[in-house]
Amino acid sequence: MNFLPIFVDLRSRSCLMVGGGEVAARKVELLIRAGASVEVVSPKLGDSLNRLNKEYSQIEWIESEFVNSHINKQQLIYAATDNSVVNREVSELAQQHNIPVNVVDAPELCTFITPSIIDRSPVVAAISTGGSSPVLARLIRSQLETMIPSAYGRLAQLASRFRLKVQEKIKPEQRRIFWEKMLQGPIAEMVFSGREGEAEKSMQDMIEHCSNKHSGRTSGKDNILNQGEVYLVGGGPGDPDLLTFRALRLMQQADVVVYDRLISPAVLDLVRRDAEQIYVGKESSNHSVPQSEINQLLAKLAEQGKRVLRLKGGDPFIFGRGGEEIELLAERGISFQIVPGITAASGISSYAGIPLTHRDHAQSVTFATGHLKDNSSNLNWAALAQPGQTIVFYMGLKGIKTISAKLIEHGMDPLTPAALVQKGTTPDQKEYIGSLVTLPEIVAESQIKPPTLIIIGSVVTLHDRLNWFDPEQNQGSKPRVF
Repeated sequence: MNFLPIFVDLRSRSCLMVGGGEVAARKVELLIRAGASVEVVSPKLGDSLNRLNKEYSQIEWIESEFVNSHINKQQLIYAATDNSVVNREVSELAQQHNIPVNVVDAPELCTFITPSIIDRSPVVAAISTGGSSPVLARLIRSQLETMIPSAYGRLAQLASRFRLKVQEKIKPEQRRIFWEKMLQGPIAEMVFSGREGEAEKSMQDMIEHCSNKHSGRTSGKDNILNQGEVYLVGGGPGDPDLLTFRALRLMQQADVVVYDRLISPAVLDLVRRDAEQIYVGKESSNHSVPQSEINQLLAKLAEQGKRVLRLKGGDPFIFGRGGEEIELLAERGISFQIVPGITAASGISSYAGIPLTHRDHAQSVTFATGHLKDNSSNLNWAALAQPGQTIVFYMGLKGIKTISAKLIEHGMDPLTPAALVQKGTTPDQKEYIGSLVTLPEIVAESQIKPPTLIIIGSVVTLHDRLNWFDPEQNQGSKPRVF
């Protein structure tokens, strides 16, 4: 280990920055975030440092070239000029004064390294390669960023507020287990989802419960440490790279996964390996598990104390029946949280190179389902057929003849451009381009199968120019045009 990783308290302490460019600005901003007062020595300031200098009173600009007297008992010194002679001089003088010094991009002149930082204050994680590869450190940081929720700082603050009470109420040999359950259980999830008042009350209950249990008294709240929860998570349109950070975290900590047909294998692969998986997929006219039974299943599993991941394709609140599923949970007082996902209309249209709105083509967009709860297609066709908008149909293959006929009947031009995108955002994505009147023919001749999204509107004409995602381009694959 070439450098000892330490954290320095810089609050209200003086630091020196020699240099006024963009690199210097990034370091100064970091020092300001740490609470330092910064002297900046430079004949002129770049745009970023000039902005910071006007914004923060903690910055003092010394408008001159560097001279020896500028080093004066600072806590830390940085050198970030484009003059290697000056940088070396700063390093040597700082070391003579026993002041830690960092010369940007010159590890041989440094006595300390500024790491790549993950800031979840008061939780801070630092990654360093000892100056050998700062880019690698940033890549590692980006991977860790996906694993560390942004609310970890609030979780640490909650733990800090109860630290003395835990020491008072809980025996030393039980504290580690207590904190592990608190930091990895429902209370943490309450903080992560913004329910901090609820988290604080649950924390108080948990302390009392554990205190009574260890003293031989019962509190009547034996389920506090073992309560279940349901995570209603949007799995996006298929590409696992489109998952949110929160979705990925919950996928990797759930005990049971209840998933449907629209979840791609690549997304399902990211679920915790030892989690129980329950398939409840639905297909047109073939519901393997009725919706009412799915609702009951989620409640039953949560009441058994399990962390239940309800993984749904796209966004759970856009034609995903998410609202129906959480109604029962709310009635039974079961804790749940909802994680939105990229809905199919947004994700698939983007991967097909079809913007849903465009100033020259569409000033609004409408999402519609191809069938309703009773499998009918009783939509407001007059509203859908209005000009200047894009229509996106979910689950519309079975009713494609009705969709085409009704829109034409209510005044939409039969030659309005239209697209069908099958298995969008995945390696099996296929696009079929035609017009409103040819949609039924496309479906019949191409034997298209779900999941397929239907996009109707003049924005479809932009596909040829904007299409960027071609998973089979090496085989010369092109969208089929009708």
